[in-house]
Amino acid sequence: MEAQRKRLIGQVVSNKMDKTVVVVVRRTRRHPLYGKVIRVSKRYKAHDDDNECKLGDSVRIVESQPYSKDKHWRVEAILQRAVQVDTAPLRAE
Repeated sequence: MEAQRKRLIGQVVSNKMDKTVVVVVRRTRRHPLYGKVIRVSKRYKAHDDDNECKLGDSVRIVESQPYSKDKHWRVEAILQRAVQVDTAPLRAE
């Protein structure tokens, strides 16, 4: 029987590497001493086999075997596509 794998939902903040995306997972937690609710974010490198994730996409990542020194998550599903803005300069003709 396989152990249940951790799954996280986050947003793609970088896709410049080949078959790798950087996903930021934001969550809130309570400060241990003062009790104030604070926002915490953590960045994970995740394996994207088909290079299909774009900047700003909302994705679900799942724990997996280590792919490299600091990449041991993989993209399980793209939950929501981000609106891609065309940043090419306008040319007068």
